[in-house]
Amino acid sequence: MQDKHLFEYAVVRVVPRVEREEFINVGVIVYCARQKFLKMRYHIDRQRLLAFSKDLDIDTIEKNLQSFQRICNGGIDGGPIGELDAPSRFRWLTATRSTVVQTSKVHPGFCTSGEDVVDRLYQQLVLQD
Repeated sequence: MQDKHLFEYAVVRVVPRVEREEFINVGVIVYCARQKFLKMRYHIDRQRLLAFSKDLDIDTIEKNLQSFQRICNGGIDGGPIGELDAPSRFRWLTATRSTVVQTSKVHPGFCTSGEDVVDRLYQQLVLQD
């Protein structure tokens, strides 16, 4: 198991009405300390989101997801949080929130490639039909 590395991931969700706790998965965030890997991938299906809740402001949701992406990528473009180290950015992104864009609890696993995990989870949890 020497070639396997611990990774953590969270699912990014749109929760139109927080009090109802209903959501649609729109992305994943994967962090692997050993590989110095932190990546987010998301997809907005406007029709699906509007069918779920006709009152959603999709443009605002997209801006929030773009902010998540910039923070995940790190650097000055991600603002003060984006300048933190990768573990701190991951913890900030996956912190519990009561907003329209939320993340699931953090889940662990083992991988040989963080990139492969992002691809697999994105396909399974976001693009599933």
